[in-house]
Amino acid sequence: MNRRTLGPAGLWLLLIPALIMPVFGCKKKVVEEKVVNVVTQAAESRGLRPFIESTGTLNPNEEIIMGAEIDGIVKSVKVDEGTVIKKGMLLATLDDTEYVHEAIRAKAALKQTEASLANTKMEFSRKDALFKEQLVTRQQYDDVFTRLTLAESEVDRARAALVIANQKLAKTRLYAPTASRVKEKKVAVGDFVKNGTPMIILIQPDPLKLRFSVPERDIGKIKVGEDVNVRVDAYAGREFIGKVSIVFPSLEEKTRSLTVEAIIPNRQDELKPGLFAKVLLYTGDLQDMVVVPVTALLYEGEKIRLFVIEGNTAKERPVKLGNKYGEFMEITQGLKAGEVVVVAGQQSLSEGAKVAAQKSQRDGNNKPAVKDNGERK
Repeated sequence: MNRRTLGPAGLWLLLIPALIMPVFGCKKKVVEEKVVNVVTQAAESRGLRPFIESTGTLNPNEEIIMGAEIDGIVKSVKVDEGTVIKKGMLLATLDDTEYVHEAIRAKAALKQTEASLANTKMEFSRKDALFKEQLVTRQQYDDVFTRLTLAESEVDRARAALVIANQKLAKTRLYAPTASRVKEKKVAVGDFVKNGTPMIILIQPDPLKLRFSVPERDIGKIKVGEDVNVRVDAYAGREFIGKVSIVFPSLEEKTRSLTVEAIIPNRQDELKPGLFAKVLLYTGDLQDMVVVPVTALLYEGEKIRLFVIEGNTAKERPVKLGNKYGEFMEITQGLKAGEVVVVAGQQSLSEGAKVAAQKSQRDGNNKPAVKDNGERK
């Protein structure tokens, strides 16, 4: 068999592809790094007052349920819902026919027992004189003495019956125990009511009571006598001032919160019981606080973070929050005043991402006013 031998030219032809392939394989692919457009704003230090926010419902100072104290038929109702009541004003009456007659019978019975007592006293006086002269027996004396004692007890019983009859007669007329206003009229003329049936509900609208809850972490900041600022939707932009009157002695186990009661003056009768109220309770004097726009914050469960710009790089920063002041949030830990934070576009960021930053229109000389929560002017 004849074998063919490759010459120098053939060897070069075989080596050329092997030499060319590594050259092309060594070329590095160039990838452009992504730049994220964001809006930034510098964290500010502002003089603000720490406070506690809560909500509650306005309640009357007192709510009085005027109920029937005897059985009877409603004869008249002198008031209606909303009527302004003065102390001692007649509210309603019950049919008193039966109770008038009962009082007359009790009065007659008292007169009868008093007459019997007077007669027994005279008889006892005579028997007493005769007994001293030993003209009557001891048994006769004891008999008249016993009848005298019984007559006196009958008089006492008749007097008590007359008092009760007069009290029942008086209870046919319902009078206001204090100055107030009618919240609800629950009966009408002709209704039959029993002892204890609610007839009219009165409320005292000045002052009002406001109960609200504060979280467990803030209970040490609450003191009796502190001012409470109250706002209601019915009077947008207005603020009503009251004072803390009661701090309850124990927390609610389910909510881990403490109930607080405040007294709100209502002399102009502008506020109404039942209104939903927003409560603002200042807990200290003006303090320098670091604040950022609320749009800078990212929430992931219990973790709160934001992005700080260093050069043209985004750095993720976990932070802890304080109170909210309008569109700004207090940062208690994790950020210093003057550091630049991302307020828009941070959803597309990750640690170390390159950014093209644009200052917020609110930064610099266009700072918005923080909601009036005691900011230093």
